[in-house]
Amino acid sequence: MEELIKKAEEKGINVEDLILREINKIDPKESIKIRITLAEKFFEEAERFIEKNDPIQSSEKLYKVAEEIVKGLAEKFNTKEYQEAERDGRWYAFLLQKASISLANIIGEWIENGWKTAYLLHVWGFHERRLDINEVKQDIKYIKEMLDKAKQYIN
Repeated sequence: MEELIKKAEEKGINVEDLILREINKIDPKESIKIRITLAEKFFEEAERFIEKNDPIQSSEKLYKVAEEIVKGLAEKFNTKEYQEAERDGRWYAFLLQKASISLANIIGEWIENGWKTAYLLHVWGFHERRLDINEVKQDIKYIKEMLDKAKQYIN
């Protein structure tokens, strides 16, 4: 099974999203809960990387928190971006950005602000490796707020 997952990921297939898409067909509420649970797991991992003074990995884990939240809430509110991701069979970064704006119009600016912070961490903290641990620590509060507020929408 691990080899199958590895091959799929090498081909650019997001196995997590694929499985969650199938779960959503059977039980939409469950797939959203799973995404929030994943976001909580990524947040805990980010905190551990912060404790280890690793700005690169903590930045990426914080980005993953926001990514799961945006996907889950876009699914819950059936945004046009969610529908496009479903048609295309995958999420693109531009769709996540647009979904955060659509969601901000529905549930509040906190989601768009959290997404923007996460994307900054993803680009400048993970890919470009230009952020230090103090800059990551400064931004974690916005991702934590995003996670806490997202939990209100899982039921």
